[in-house]
Amino acid sequence: MSDSIPKVSSAPRLMDRVVARWSALARPSGGFVSQPEPRSVGSFARGRQLVAGNFMFAGHLVEDPGGDIWAIRPPDPAFAAELHGFAWLDDLAAVADATTRQRAQKWVGDWIARFGRGAGPGWTPDLTGRRLIRCIQHALFVLRGQDRSAHQGYLAALTRQTRYLARRWRAADPGLPRFEALCGLIHASLSLEGMRRHAGPALAALERACRDQIDEQGGIASRNPEELLEVFSLLALADAALTDRGLLLGPAHAEAIERIAPTLRTLRHADGGLARFHGGGRGAEGQLDQALAQSGIRRRHSNGLAMGFARLSSGRTSVIVDAATPPTGRSSQAAHASTLAFELTSGRRPVIVNCGSGVSFGVEWHRAGRATPSHSTLCLEGRSSARLGHRTRGGAFEPLVEGPGRVPVRMTRAPDGLRLQVGHDGYVKSHGLTHARTLELTGDGRAVAGEDLLIAMEDDEKRRFDAILARDAAEGIAYQVRFHLHPDVEAQLDMGGVAVSLALKSGEIWVFRHDGGGEMRLEPSVFLEKNRLKPRATTQIVLSSIARDHASRVRWSLSKAHDTPISIRDLHRDGMDAATDR
Repeated sequence: MSDSIPKVSSAPRLMDRVVARWSALARPSGGFVSQPEPRSVGSFARGRQLVAGNFMFAGHLVEDPGGDIWAIRPPDPAFAAELHGFAWLDDLAAVADATTRQRAQKWVGDWIARFGRGAGPGWTPDLTGRRLIRCIQHALFVLRGQDRSAHQGYLAALTRQTRYLARRWRAADPGLPRFEALCGLIHASLSLEGMRRHAGPALAALERACRDQIDEQGGIASRNPEELLEVFSLLALADAALTDRGLLLGPAHAEAIERIAPTLRTLRHADGGLARFHGGGRGAEGQLDQALAQSGIRRRHSNGLAMGFARLSSGRTSVIVDAATPPTGRSSQAAHASTLAFELTSGRRPVIVNCGSGVSFGVEWHRAGRATPSHSTLCLEGRSSARLGHRTRGGAFEPLVEGPGRVPVRMTRAPDGLRLQVGHDGYVKSHGLTHARTLELTGDGRAVAGEDLLIAMEDDEKRRFDAILARDAAEGIAYQVRFHLHPDVEAQLDMGGVAVSLALKSGEIWVFRHDGGGEMRLEPSVFLEKNRLKPRATTQIVLSSIARDHASRVRWSLSKAHDTPISIRDLHRDGMDAATDR
């Protein structure tokens, strides 16, 4: 869980501070029920960077050669949240030498001294749950070689945070924050002597959360695949804590794990990473593998649909499509206008992508990343298919206020593979037009054929389209179909502009073609990754055309031209590239 989504917790409320300070009066736990074991995944490279004084959190790099993590002035609330969530403890433990242990001991000890009695921004239920889990899992790493006073101070800090969570978990927002608070409380109450009385109420609350917030398809309201992975990892952690104590899972808890695992497998690309939609990234290296292995559940959804996403896969190729309406209400604050967008991966190499979440790069990038032009789909006159909320004075994004209301989906067998037919009405109100997309993947996974159709179906929709055409656009309504390429893909427009060659680092060559309607060109694009300091430059294929009639269509194809044999030297270089990317 070391690479968790940079979720900005709200500042502690007055009641959080009051309860945190009240919790400081508690008698400390006498010790651990049994020897704690780390179960989360850290990054060796990030651990080394931390020791060197390079603090990179929430897209910001702050350098402090002195290595005092609590002397840093956080550039924004997201940075502060990552500091106080203690995910960095996973990274230090991944290195686990004498230097990183000393650094972990100092940073944890300083946090206890400065903030341990209820001060600072870290006293929210979700951050406290996240921090408790790390401190318990890595207790042996941190406490080794320390004196009795340090041991007692550490246990006292864990006790305060457990008591605080027992009183304040209800203040956590539904979704991932609520699961972080409850699973942190369960883990602590089962791990610390004298805290068992808090387990029962927390387990009952977790049962309710599993029933209310995990749907029948194993999805969550935000439709963020990486956030679903975080929830799944927390439920697996609580499962392990219960099993270690000889206790049984509640039925809703067990059923949630049973439902989520196939959904995550369906949302996983051929290279092992998650599809990047609605603010989510690929997932921390190794986290998905570990969580799925612990669950023991190996199946996918049989119909290729999961949490509103459709999956086509054959051979070494996977295609994942956003085939549902965007999240609504509170869950839509990070939602993207990505309906009908798709991603394609060949083997270990992403080919067609979405730009991703710009939340780490500031307000403008956050907003740009959510818009339809940042996704691999059709965009009408540069407009998003859903109206995005805006940043309020309080710093939060307002939810989507308007978007597709219907997204019919049909998945069938094609003569040589699989066919997906899907559409949305996001442009009906503004232009009278429905966007319909058909994708076909061949049985060997070597070719994808696509068709994008804009159609005015009902009489009133035709009249609306005709009125816009007569009033504003006598020559037609411009639209573009965009295909954003991964930065590692080298794209070249062939002579005459009739095809684009896509060279992957694996040696594969894919060729993109279209039916000649409209104009095809290569344009700059960006690839947004939260663990980088700035967006990565990349390329997009853009098919531009004009809608003049009640039905307009663009047909295109992407096919594998050949595979170049890879030498041992190429494999080594390929592995080095992947390590550099991380």
